[in-house]
Amino acid sequence: MVDFKALEIIKSGSIKVRVKRTGMIQLVTFKVRRVQLGSEMFAELYFPRVIDRSEIQRVANDIGLPVEAEGVRAMPQGMTAKDFVNL
Repeated sequence: MVDFKALEIIKSGSIKVRVKRTGMIQLVTFKVRRVQLGSEMFAELYFPRVIDRSEIQRVANDIGLPVEAEGVRAMPQGMTAKDFVNL
């Protein structure tokens, strides 16, 4: 189940998150984008540069939304893309 915090992030269109990137902690802006899933669309957070897989997974678990950075996608623990359809 998607929580209220995740719905607010989708409404606002972006969120700034501290992540460890290239050995340094940086404040990066993830933008909300819609991704085609069959005939449906689901929302995810997107950052166009490389971030470690473990950091992407941490952000997805903390925020409660799917996260993609440079072709690597992570879902929150125990959720699939179908949980985020039509948000």
